[in-house]
Amino acid sequence: MDLFEIGMDSPLGKLRLIAHDQALVAVCWPDDNISMFAKQLFTVQEDHPILSLARHQLNEYFHKKRQYFDIPIDFVGGTPFQQAVWRALMHIPFATTWSYSDVASYLNNPLAIRAIGGTIGKNPLSIVIPCHRVIGKNGKLTGFAGGLNRKKYLLEIENIRIDV
Repeated sequence: MDLFEIGMDSPLGKLRLIAHDQALVAVCWPDDNISMFAKQLFTVQEDHPILSLARHQLNEYFHKKRQYFDIPIDFVGGTPFQQAVWRALMHIPFATTWSYSDVASYLNNPLAIRAIGGTIGKNPLSIVIPCHRVIGKNGKLTGFAGGLNRKKYLLEIENIRIDV
């Protein structure tokens, strides 16, 4: 599978967007370790239609002009469990938060909270798949691959105020 990438300046630093011919497969933070693609070579292609669409929609989101993404996505390399968790995150409405136990309840798997937490931390499509909307049961911010300050910023875009 050929993979293509572009860089994108954002209010949270430079993002890397990665896609194949049909779908977006990753939105990476500047310091992300994208181990699932460790053996892949990327072709920089600024005019790639999926990457251009992703960059456009992310810019709209950052400027509070978009609440949902309609970019074709593909969970490359995720297990069936991981894919189920990531799909569940897509059901968290804009400007709403869920706890990890809410995600477990949604999946009808209340004993999998730890596994769900670990899977959320491996979300390859940060922002597009809104893992930033998952917080601790106590209402506090919890781990985020991009860092808690970025998570707080993303929630503030959605008018959710939570202290770090």
